[in-house]
Amino acid sequence: MKIEVLHEHGMYHKDIAEEMGIHPKTVSRALKRQRAPQRAERQAESKLGPYKTQVDQLLASGVWNGRVVWRKLQEAGYKGGYTMVRRYMAPKRALRSQERGSKLTVRFETKVGEQLQSDWGEEIVEIGGTATKVYFMVNTLGYSRRFHFWCTERNDAEHTYEGLIRSFEYFGGVTAEVLVDNQKSAVLKASNSGQTVFQQRFEDLAGHYDFRPRACRPYRARTKGKDERMVGYIKHNFFVPGAWGRVRLTVGRI
Repeated sequence: MKIEVLHEHGMYHKDIAEEMGIHPKTVSRALKRQRAPQRAERQAESKLGPYKTQVDQLLASGVWNGRVVWRKLQEAGYKGGYTMVRRYMAPKRALRSQERGSKLTVRFETKVGEQLQSDWGEEIVEIGGTATKVYFMVNTLGYSRRFHFWCTERNDAEHTYEGLIRSFEYFGGVTAEVLVDNQKSAVLKASNSGQTVFQQRFEDLAGHYDFRPRACRPYRARTKGKDERMVGYIKHNFFVPGAWGRVRLTVGRI
């Protein structure tokens, strides 16, 4: 052991520590043990071992936020640290990126202020002690990926229009184009040829705020993939039991 060799050559603990880049107390402890300090990683690994199956199940369900996974394990009794969980997830995250990369299509980029992508998501949460379905609208700027989301009790036409207006106010302006899914609140008849028929009230909204309405091609949700990703991000990072203890929302504060 290098510490013992340097000590046998008459070097002081402080000098050995400076030579090896460690604390003098570490030198003293190593000489008393007559061996170099061992990493605690093996012990940490044993702590995570019983919970690896649970980590794999969370990843399979789409939860890839390391902090959320760690909190879920703590609820189940895990006493180890976050770093070990992150290390276990790292190679799996790399494989996931490779699998997703093989399925990617050419990214469609938009100019500054050109497009806002709009979509709805839904989640079951606890409100006043009762399991309740909450709808949330996500509006994402095509250029910057900056997004705004708003939760409500319905996803009908009135709430669709209100959600867009709230986002315009939040962003401080209106994009040239608003891309929506083919929901009935905005689209009467979808088309692959560009002959989409929009709801009259949606066209009225577009005229009032001076944006161009556009709908996704049927069965081509990837047209607005940026917004689809944000819906998943919110589901897996905001509406996650463990991220807030339990997901509890109060009516009027959603």
